[in-house]
Amino acid sequence: MKYQNMRMLCMFDLPVDTPQERRQYRIFRKELLRNGFTMLQYSVYYRAVQNRAAGKRYETAIKRFLPVHGEVRLFSVSEKQFNDMQILVGSRSNQETIVGSKELVII
Repeated sequence: MKYQNMRMLCMFDLPVDTPQERRQYRIFRKELLRNGFTMLQYSVYYRAVQNRAAGKRYETAIKRFLPVHGEVRLFSVSEKQFNDMQILVGSRSNQETIVGSKELVII
């Protein structure tokens, strides 16, 4: 198996009109954080994975705590593609600056 460091991105748009929907939003977001995802922008979270097999495990984990309503999209890009991302307005977050292109950071 070829190892390729990747970034898995999770983008979501969840309704927060009712107390139950807000609760599901909070649970979903907390579970993403618990699974090692970091906020890139509002409703866009990412994490480093070693390869597609590792990414598949996180996909399975996310499917366990999906909310009932809304949209959740998940995809992976290579480290090079992630680092080539252009920021048109704003700047890299402190987390992005610290991690950079390192595959694994232990804090």
